[in-house]
Amino acid sequence: MSHYDCPCMEKCPLHYAMSLIGGKWKVQILCSVTNAGTIRYNALRGKLVGISNTVLASSLRELERDGLILRREYLEVPVRVEYAPTEDCRRLLMAGGRWDPEQLLSDYRQMNPQRKRRNRNDHPRSAGKAAKL
Repeated sequence: MSHYDCPCMEKCPLHYAMSLIGGKWKVQILCSVTNAGTIRYNALRGKLVGISNTVLASSLRELERDGLILRREYLEVPVRVEYAPTEDCRRLLMAGGRWDPEQLLSDYRQMNPQRKRRNRNDHPRSAGKAAKL
């Protein structure tokens, strides 16, 4: 039986946490944004040696969709975009110090009872991109 056949995968707190922050770059992105407070795209890319523009942009979109990163766009010429951590992001990173996945998920659900993980295609900036996925 592979872990994909496991009936507990839908409820597994570690699986849920990893779906939010799993991958090669997401934790590093979250830590860099949190340490900076607010950071612009090119400054963030400079802190992450070896990351491509495509991977960084995609990861930032996913983190924004999942409510861990806040994207602010300023209508200036040229357009200025800044990224900042949300309270959920700060809680998630602080919870890592006492890494108990069951407690982490319980705390997250208590603080965000109405929040459900949105479908990737529900995000406004993903419109028309579903065919590419």
